[in-house]
Amino acid sequence: MPDKNNEDDVNAERMLEAALGGMTPHQALIQASLAESADSEARAAATAKNRERALKLLAAIEKSMA
Repeated sequence: MPDKNNEDDVNAERMLEAALGGMTPHQALIQASLAESADSEARAAATAKNRERALKLLAAIEKSMA
């Protein structure tokens, strides 16, 4: 009779390999880090664009009140 714990370990290892898509854990961490950096850059760009729009709107409001 196979050892239940060993079978669970083998199944967990297979699921981990499938989730990594053939990458090593190190490669998966690097890929996740790069994706997070790209997301941070996109958020920073969106923040800058929103700030620019807000300043333009504020200027238009101030001009209309003068």
